[in-house]
Amino acid sequence: MIPSRQLLASILFDAGEMHPLRRNVGFYTERGGTIGWLLTKDHLVVVDTQFKPQAENLLSILRETNDKPLDLLVNTHHHRDHTSGNIAFKGIVKTHVAHQNSYNNQKRVAEARDNLANELLPDTTFEGEKWSAKVGDENITLHYAGPAHTNGDVMVHFENANIVHMGDLMFNRRFPYIDKSAGAHIGNWVKVLQKARSMFDDETIFIFGHADNGYPVKGGKEDLTAFENYLSNLLEFMNKAVKEGKTLDELKASVTEIPGAPEWKGDGISRSLDAAWMEIVEGK
Repeated sequence: MIPSRQLLASILFDAGEMHPLRRNVGFYTERGGTIGWLLTKDHLVVVDTQFKPQAENLLSILRETNDKPLDLLVNTHHHRDHTSGNIAFKGIVKTHVAHQNSYNNQKRVAEARDNLANELLPDTTFEGEKWSAKVGDENITLHYAGPAHTNGDVMVHFENANIVHMGDLMFNRRFPYIDKSAGAHIGNWVKVLQKARSMFDDETIFIFGHADNGYPVKGGKEDLTAFENYLSNLLEFMNKAVKEGKTLDELKASVTEIPGAPEWKGDGISRSLDAAWMEIVEGK
């Protein structure tokens, strides 16, 4: 049983808040990429961990209901705002899983920062299209569909609750980070979103990694379609600009939104332009 509404209303830490969705699954927001959770008195699953203080805040909340080790910790990808809090769960996780590429990226970045001692790396990885586990009465499947935001992103499907944590495969109306240093590919990202729309049904609730101010970090297929539209329009815009002989510096100095996708806003449009230029002009 999940905590009561009264308890959920009272267990706030700074900006952190628990958001139950259905069948004991929900999400936690504070600072960094959105955390997913499954919580009962007998079982506990966490998807992504933000940063150490936020992970510790979440753990304090979870311990109000469940003082057992985590059945499962999942990292949707390696970025620090999704994995820095892993260390808060050291020694209390039965299985910690990510795609092999995510593991490789996390280890590489930590070594480059001389910070490997402060990381908790997954103890379980996979390289195929899916990995599954049963936790209590919930079936959890990780789906991998190739490079997108990075080369190691997974979608985490709580099958009985019919909730999918998309990690940073979904930025809701916020300019995305497209990490070319970790194998990102915009064209395939479009295909990943298309696959997600076909794989999951119309009742699926999607949890997003990030959202712009005023937009939720959860939604439905229409939000996936909208983000797919943003990425497709980004590539189309860059293709046209390159054919017209425009330089990347010219574009970054003048472009404030992507034609055909005006809802996408924020401070990061230059990152989209950089990544699209690399993909189209430099073939990266």
